Amino acid sequence: MNGIVDQSLRALLDISVSPTKETAPTPLRVWIDTAFNGGLVIPRPQIERLGLTQASTTQAVLADGSLVDLETYTCYLQWFDGVYRTQVVANDGDFPLLGTLLLAGRRLTVDYQTRQVVLA
Repeated sequence: MNGIVDQSLRALLDISVSPTKETAPTPLRVWIDTAFNGGLVIPRPQIERLGLTQASTTQAVLADGSLVDLETYTCYLQWFDGVYRTQVVANDGDFPLLGTLLLAGRRLTVDYQTRQVVLA
């Protein structure tokens, strides 16, 4: 899987998600966030456009130690050789994030000189 490093020096990948296994996938550009140990975080407006169904809420500990309740949604992610059901956390940010849960067992290379990202 190949991506790019943008002008803001963010490592970006294009993935595909859908609300159900039967629904055609929608491309989504995500920012690789190695400080996030979950799977996906998607801004609420994009969650609405994708038509994802709310699954539950979960508590999370922020970097400052405070506890927050987060809305979670379900989506289907086309990931390498398969389609996987995964949890999405909603946020108020501007950019979808891909966390280390989805990087586990993979090799991530970010080359800032050539502005290339490779996830294998």
